[in-house]
Amino acid sequence: MGLLQEWRESAYSLDINSKEGKAFWDRYFVIEKGIYEQLLSNPDVVESGTLTQLAAKYDTTIQMITGFLDGINESLITPNPIEEMTEDTEVSLDFDKEKLYYNMVGAGAEWLYNLPQWDSLLTEKRRKELYLEQKKSGTVVKEKKVGRNDPCPCGSGKKYKKCCGINA
Repeated sequence: MGLLQEWRESAYSLDINSKEGKAFWDRYFVIEKGIYEQLLSNPDVVESGTLTQLAAKYDTTIQMITGFLDGINESLITPNPIEEMTEDTEVSLDFDKEKLYYNMVGAGAEWLYNLPQWDSLLTEKRRKELYLEQKKSGTVVKEKKVGRNDPCPCGSGKKYKKCCGINA
């Protein structure tokens, strides 16, 4: 079993409401926040190395760094091969600032997208734009339902109930 699969099975099988699950996720979120604080403080430095090296650098475990990579991968300029990672896989944390902020908002990670380090990376105006863009992307607009006596949308000129709505 690969590291990513192990992480997902281990992390997502825990009940977040259980004592064990809460402790695990609380610990993970503290580690995640610490890594992001460091990355965002030096955005021009592209962190890279093996999983083992990154785990040591950020004082965490291979499992936790795998979880971190799972979360940041979509925000990277060049995504890492997370599906087949091993402890010796070279990875890069070269992130796209706007994409990362957008994805943090999408994940509902307030503790991350409200970090003070963002102030020097993106203007407040741009952060608001990205926030609204992300929130609007999840908005579902329902189309108007065709009534039984409305003209059929297929263009036949018949009422819907006598045309395409026969079996509806």
